[in-house]
Amino acid sequence: MNPIYFQGLLLIIALVTVLWVISVFLINVSIVDLFWGLGFVIVNSFYCYSSSTFSSRRILLLVLVAVWGLRLSVYLALRNIGKGEDFRYREFRKNYGERNYWWISYFQVFLLQGVLMWMISSTLWGVNLFTEGESLNFTDYLGLLVWVIGFIFEAGGDYQLTKFKNDPANMGMVLNTGLWRFTRHPNYFGDAAIWWGYGIICIASGGYWYVAGALLMTLLIIKVSGVALLEKTLKVKKPEYEDYVRKTSSFFPWFPKN
Repeated sequence: MNPIYFQGLLLIIALVTVLWVISVFLINVSIVDLFWGLGFVIVNSFYCYSSSTFSSRRILLLVLVAVWGLRLSVYLALRNIGKGEDFRYREFRKNYGERNYWWISYFQVFLLQGVLMWMISSTLWGVNLFTEGESLNFTDYLGLLVWVIGFIFEAGGDYQLTKFKNDPANMGMVLNTGLWRFTRHPNYFGDAAIWWGYGIICIASGGYWYVAGALLMTLLIIKVSGVALLEKTLKVKKPEYEDYVRKTSSFFPWFPKN
C-alpha cells in the first residue's frame, strides 16, 4: 500500500474519531452526515499537497472536489441542524440501548463511514498518483462534462426538493416536476455522475483500476444508503408514490411514461 494513501486512512480515522467524541457530548450521531462531503475535500487536498507538483489535472480535481464537497456539507448543515438526530440513528439508539450506543456508534457509524470514505477516495488518489505533465486531454474534458451534468442534477434536485418541502401546500405530496419529472432521484443520479466524472479524469491520468472508488460510491448510492433505503421509506409514507414509481425512471433520467 502506498504510504501516502495509507496516511490518508489515518487522517480520516483521526477526523471521524474527533467527530465521534463531539457526537457523544451532543447525543447526536447525525453530525457524521455533515462530514461526508467535507471529508473528501480534506483527504483530496492531502493527496494533492503530498504530490510532487501542482499540475493542471490536480488543480482541476482540487477545485471540483471542493465545490462538490463544500456545497454538500453546507446543504446538509442548513437542512439538518436544529432538527435533532436522524430517524435512522434514533432507531439504532433505541435498539442498542442508550447506555451502549455511545460506543457502538463509533464502530457502526463513524469508523465504518471513515473506511468507506477512504476506499472511495482511491479514485481521487489515483488522479494524484498517476498524473504526469501539465496539459489536460480530451478525456479530462469529458470527465469535466460528466461532472457538470452531475452537479446540475444533484444541486438542482436538492434546491427543487427544498423549495417543494418549504411550501406547506405540498405537505404529504410527491414532487414530480422539474428534474424530478425525469428521475425519481436526480440528486443521487447527480452524485453518481459526479463521481464518474472523477473516475474519467482518473482514467485520463492512467490510473484505470482506481475507478473502483467511483464504482463503490455508485453501488452504495443505488443499493445501500441511497435509492434503495429512500424508496422503501417513501412507499410506506406516501401512497401516491406508487403511481410516481410507475411513471418515472428510477435512477437514470428519462421521459416519464404516460
